[in-house]
Amino acid sequence: MSVQSDDMDSGWSDSHHPRTETPRARPNLVPAPPAQSAEPAPVPVLNIANILTVLRILIVPLFLVALFTGTGHDTGWRILAAALFGIAAITDRIDGQVARKYGLVTDFGKLADPIADKALIGAALIGLSALGDLAWWITLVICAREIGITLLRLAVVRRGVIPAGRGGKLKTLVQSLAIAVLLLPLSGVFATAGLWLMYVAVALTVVTGLDYVVQAARLWSRPAQPK
Repeated sequence: MSVQSDDMDSGWSDSHHPRTETPRARPNLVPAPPAQSAEPAPVPVLNIANILTVLRILIVPLFLVALFTGTGHDTGWRILAAALFGIAAITDRIDGQVARKYGLVTDFGKLADPIADKALIGAALIGLSALGDLAWWITLVICAREIGITLLRLAVVRRGVIPAGRGGKLKTLVQSLAIAVLLLPLSGVFATAGLWLMYVAVALTVVTGLDYVVQAARLWSRPAQPK
């Protein structure tokens, strides 16, 4: 009987006393480091936007040949010169849009684009003045400003790039319209409209030139970037 009692007590005890389980070791969870965003790939210099800019520079000598062929006032050649000038001016609009839309903006483009504009505009102004179709003082004022701003850009390039602003783009647009009208074999009110557009372009040239000088002064106060 005692054995039975012991067995019963043992069974009762086992059924009513919970078993203590050995706690399981939890894995040491270390938070993963935050994912680092990959640096954007550098934009190649040889892209469609920069190719259009270089194309605009290459059109300049062809434009001059058309402008000075014959007497310089032959209707056909003047129309061809105006067409070449218009094509080059349109590429200025396209290359900027392409560069911004597809992320093809480069330091080369920021420098080469305004240089291409100045080469085209300067060649047209000098050509028109040499042919007696435009006063030399207008050409001198615009060319002096353009050359001065270009040298200013190069002087501060190690401290930063001065991008072409809206005022500069408007100035270039008005200059291009005025030159296109003066290149065409027009007379009367159309020729007068071209001259008035050129006067507006001169005013914009001076005002935007002063703005670039201010921007260059701000960049000059920064430390130069290492080569």
